[in-house]
Amino acid sequence: MYCALRRPAVFRHRLLAIVHPPPPNSSRTINTTEQHGGNDNGKQTDWNLHRKVGITMALTGVLGLFVYKQSLTNDRNRVAGLNRLMPVVSAKTNSTSKRKDFNFIADAVELSAPAVVYLEIRDRQHVDFFTREPMTVSTGSGFIVESDGLILTNAHVVVSKPHTMVTVKLTDGRTFPGYVEHVDPASDLATVRVRCNNLPTLKLGHSADLRTGEWVVALGSPLSLNNTVTAGVISTTQRPSQELGLRGKDINYIQTDAAITFGNSGGPLVNLDGEAIGINSMKVTPGISFAIPIDHAKEFLRKINELPAGSDRHSATNAHTYRRYIGITMLTLTPEILSELQQRNHKFPSNVRGGVLVWKVIQGSPAYSGGLQPGDIIIQINGKEIKNSSDVYELLLEKDKKLSMTIYRGQQLITVHIFPEDTTV
Repeated sequence: MYCALRRPAVFRHRLLAIVHPPPPNSSRTINTTEQHGGNDNGKQTDWNLHRKVGITMALTGVLGLFVYKQSLTNDRNRVAGLNRLMPVVSAKTNSTSKRKDFNFIADAVELSAPAVVYLEIRDRQHVDFFTREPMTVSTGSGFIVESDGLILTNAHVVVSKPHTMVTVKLTDGRTFPGYVEHVDPASDLATVRVRCNNLPTLKLGHSADLRTGEWVVALGSPLSLNNTVTAGVISTTQRPSQELGLRGKDINYIQTDAAITFGNSGGPLVNLDGEAIGINSMKVTPGISFAIPIDHAKEFLRKINELPAGSDRHSATNAHTYRRYIGITMLTLTPEILSELQQRNHKFPSNVRGGVLVWKVIQGSPAYSGGLQPGDIIIQINGKEIKNSSDVYELLLEKDKKLSMTIYRGQQLITVHIFPEDTTV
């Protein structure tokens, strides 16, 4: 009945007219002369009335059911129309983790990290007072390129100080003595060998097709912190060595903003496919770092493979002999680098127009003993103005026993005295 009453008003009035019984005073008057037969007629009339009421109720139920079904159909159509007009917001959550889909840097590290090694350089002529072991003078990184133990690294990592020994630590914790096989000071590349087989290797990619803005990952052991990972983009694919003031080098470096510091040198710069596309070489300032393109390293390795067995470690490049040593790594301050440093560091001296930036000092070296520090800017040596790193090398060929260096340390102008060592690498 309730459903039937939901129809329009006329339909409701008709239903009520059928269901409502006639009032008592509306019945016809019965003749007294037909008194005897009136009871039967009255019973029949009551039965007919009940039958009509029952039929009416049944019809009403059928009509109500029909109206109810029709209203449900209309409601479904109305909801479907609203769904077409307005998007349905679902509270359903996706249980699948997004980490595997978007952690592309972690995927690259997973492929390349097992082949990265930690290099520790120790001085045989100086021992630790407590352990009586050779003192650690420098640390660096490298990566395995052949499964029989051939490691590629920077030359300045393994020959930065004479009378040293190299210790190689793998990612699984094993430690081996390393033997320097070949050195190329011109390209700052070297190979170290460990006596171990079945080692994980790092695939060498291609640096010729790199793009500016491409994601890269730097791996190594900065500040002796093993297995450190940093990421950034390629700032410039080809930065000529002349712009960096590097003497005797014909390399277009890869510039990146991936964080590189002391100890990262020699470690790989990899792309998102886990391939080595560069060898981390130097940091100028946070956000400006350089790597040697892997194509130069491939050429270096090719020359090594063409050498006869038992060749001298310097024979691949005809490297000259170093006779005077102070123990620093330098970078010429070109106008471009000076401008970048002055923009990034408000404490950088504004009156500096040239010189050499000291970006690494070997522990225990003459420069270290004389008080030279990373970040110092050398502007004069023994009264001679220093414009580039070549000026420093020329002074090291002279016989002066003492080098009086005028440097900027921050905005303070000071002088340090260094006594170079006469030695042969």
